[in-house]
Amino acid sequence: MMFHQNVGPIDRGIRAIAGIVLLVATFVLLSGFWQILAAVVAVILLITAVFGVCPLYSALGIDTTPTKPAAKH
Repeated sequence: MMFHQNVGPIDRGIRAIAGIVLLVATFVLLSGFWQILAAVVAVILLITAVFGVCPLYSALGIDTTPTKPAAKH
């Protein structure tokens, strides 16, 4: 099953940066439950950034991809 991309380029960049920062924090600053939670959230952010698809956005009907203006005739 192929999903429609619903994460725009700015959103993808923010997710990638946040995922990397959170992943670094996972190994440097956190421990225990918070380390596991941060790692899971970081991986989700990075996967959604790479593929441009967010299941939560799909469920909520959100789409941040740029829309092309309608062609003028």
